[in-house]
Amino acid sequence: MYEHRKEPLVSNYEFYLRLFKHLCFAVFLIALSLLIGMCGYHYLGKLSWIDAFVDASMILSGMGPVSPLINNAVKLFAGFYAIYSGLLFISLIALILIPIVHRILHKFHIPDK
Repeated sequence: MYEHRKEPLVSNYEFYLRLFKHLCFAVFLIALSLLIGMCGYHYLGKLSWIDAFVDASMILSGMGPVSPLINNAVKLFAGFYAIYSGLLFISLIALILIPIVHRILHKFHIPDK
């Protein structure tokens, strides 16, 4: 997927395409995580879909739940979902920065002519 240090630097178009693919995958993971959170809050917490959306999006953004947690199952889900969301945030930052860091490091390894 990435060029070896002895290979030439890819064009700007290919770099931006690679960055766009990483961003699309990050958006997909966020949407999937939001859907998982919404299902958990809807089925375990007995919240409406819109309230489940609010709670899941607030946890994903690092703010915390809005609705009261009515039973132990939804409390456990909220705790694990919050841990997952924190790790997802760190992973997505890395996923988005990988092409940029790779390009910068690759420029250092290009031999001078």
